[in-house]
Parts: sequence; structure tokens; C-alpha cells
Amino acid sequence: MKKWRLAALTAMAAMALAACGGSSEETTAAATEGAETEAAAEADTEAAAEETEAAEGAVWTFGGTGPLTGTTAIYGTAVMNGAQIAVDEINAAGGINGYQVNWIFEDDEAGTETAVNAYNALKDQGMQVMIGTTTSGSCMAVIAETETDNMFQITPSGTTADITIPANVYRMCFSDPAQGTKSAEFIATHELATKIGVIYDSSDTYSTGIYENFAAEAQNRGLEVVAVESFTSENKTDFRTQLQKIQDAGAELVFLPFYYTEASLVLRQADEMGFDPLFFGCDGMDGILTLPDFDTSLAEGLMLLTPFAADATDDLTVSFVTQYQEQFGEVPNQFAADAYDCVYVLKQAIELAGATPDMSVSDLCDAIVAQMGNVSYDGLTGAGIQFTEDGEPNKDPKAVVIENGAYVLMD
Repeated sequence: MKKWRLAALTAMAAMALAACGGSSEETTAAATEGAETEAAAEADTEAAAEETEAAEGAVWTFGGTGPLTGTTAIYGTAVMNGAQIAVDEINAAGGINGYQVNWIFEDDEAGTETAVNAYNALKDQGMQVMIGTTTSGSCMAVIAETETDNMFQITPSGTTADITIPANVYRMCFSDPAQGTKSAEFIATHELATKIGVIYDSSDTYSTGIYENFAAEAQNRGLEVVAVESFTSENKTDFRTQLQKIQDAGAELVFLPFYYTEASLVLRQADEMGFDPLFFGCDGMDGILTLPDFDTSLAEGLMLLTPFAADATDDLTVSFVTQYQEQFGEVPNQFAADAYDCVYVLKQAIELAGATPDMSVSDLCDAIVAQMGNVSYDGLTGAGIQFTEDGEPNKDPKAVVIENGAYVLMD
């Protein structure tokens, strides 16, 4: 309250008491006490109004990073778009605990330094929770930052095993070891082949981690790995030598645990050689059908492990795919689906915690972590999705096969 107003109230009260016959000392004391009481009451009213106004304007700010430019832009774009659909749905339904959600995204170019810069840019914009990053290398660079800030982070698609070591970091996708293990398990269970050839990128932790766990589980499952060939980031355009050795070894199926850009070259060169085995990939293969200048007929029969199949007929998938196509003009991949599920998992954890946007980043992180073990979510990438204390998702894998230029869910 302004000083002049307090003085005026005091004077008015004093005059009123004097008119009633009170002594000057009593008059002055009573007037001061009355004025101070009224001032305190008005201050409380003003504070309550300010709090109400702040609450009405408060929003959740979720942020993410991923490549929006470069050769892996398809992944970051899918994450950005998939999360946007979830945010729009949540806001239309009233938000989270009554507060709307603001979704912001930065291009990290799938780099390490650029990822840290993107993270800092998101913090400057008020990010409270992070969905990302999209790629494993960038995620490994950023987790040190989120751990220092104690900001909750859930990556839709960072697969490197070490990502979830900090207590504040979770993931929606399978880790590299899990992908390798689940791939061998799927091939053996469905009796796709018994003689396996492998080509992997020995310079990439994603590819190497999947291969190592695939090899171990293949042995447990009675699969014979008849040839293992590798390449590096410095030599990833000609695979004819590797393919010839695998063909000579009698492989019936070739396991390709790396990204779709290099995989498209493998498929093209195998076709030119007349080598026609089964090909099986992992989540990095998703996107091969959208690669410019690639003859998608070469991918017919290609199988890949994935948590999401766009041709599924359940209501949630149909709704998501329809919205995605209407807004972005293409069929969503598993990265988009994982990001969508990340947003809804955060919603559930925040609601379980009873959290509000006025909480500090650190307090919000602690509240979410405390509830992640209680989350059980039916989403695009699995039913009854739960999370371990180590930050890993517990859900069943799916596999799709490319038929007539589209992904078809395998039984």
C-alpha cells in the first residue's frame, strides 16, 4: 500500500475516534492499529490476486532437440511432429492438472556441441522438462547438462545403453542391447533363418552395441552366425566385398543394425550382385521408404524391429496416423510414435505427482521421478508400458515387413 494512503487512513480513523470522545493517545493508537489491519488485509488481497493472475497465465514448457537438417533430419522432424500432436490433444482436453502445455524444439544437427547449445537455448526459453534428444550421440552430450540441472529428461529414441545411468533420465525406445537381443529372439522364434550374416558399423556405438548383443543371443537361440563383416564412417559407400563374403558363407538372412541411408546402398548393391537373402534391421532402418531417389522395390521383404506399425488397426494408431498425415503429409514412423508416447507418459507422471508449473525444475524432476515407477500407459508403442528403476521401458517389441511399398505388421 502507498505511504500516503496509510497516512490518510490513520488520520481518518483518528478523527472518527476523536468524535466519539476518545483520548488523543487512545485515538492515535487505535487509528494506527486499524489502518495497519486494513493495509494488511488489502496487501493479502493484492497478493492473492497476483497469485491467481500468475496461475492463470502459467503453462508447462516441454522442450526437445533433434536433427531438423542434415542426413538424419527425418528423425528429429518426426519427434518434433509426433510430440506436437500429443500436446495439441492434451491442450484441447484441458491440459495437465489444468495447465496448458507449450512445446518448443531446437535443431541440434545430430551433433554433440550443437546439442548442448540447443539445450541451453531451450533453457533460455523456459523449458521445464526435456523430451530428447533424438539421437544417441547428442543425448550422451546433453545428459551431463540435465543431470547438473536436475531436469527430468526422457528420450524417445536415444538407444545407447549408458543414456539412462543418471537417475533423472528415462527412455521410451529399446536400448541398443535390448534391440540386439530382441532381434535375435524374434528371428529364432519365427524361424526366419538358421544361418545368419551380419554387417555392422564398427565406428558407431549404436550399431556395435546392437551387434554384440545380437551375437550373444543368437548363440543362445541356436542361430549360426556364419559371417560378420563391418564398415566405418570413413568407408560406407561400397558394401560389395562384405556382401560377397556373406553370400559365400551361405547366409540365409543378413542382419543390418545401422541406419537406412547405408542400408539402402546395401540393398541396391545386393540386387546388382544377384544376392537375395532375407534382410532384417532395427529402428535405424525406419525411414528407408522416404529416402529420396531410392527404388523402394528393393526394400520388398525387408524386416525391421520396431515398437510401432502405422498399419495397425487399433483406434489410437488409426487416429494418430490420420492426424499426422493431415498435418504433415506423410505416414509417421516409430520416432514420431515414441515422441507422442513420451508426452503422455509425462502427463501421467505429473498428474500422479500433483505437480504445478510454478515448481522449480529440480523439484519438478524429483516429483516426476518419484512417480515413474507407478506409470502404466497404453500407447502407440506398447500396451501397459511401465518403467524400471533404471529408466528403461518394459514393453513388447514388434516387427514389420515391407510389402508393396508399405510397412505391414508381422505376427
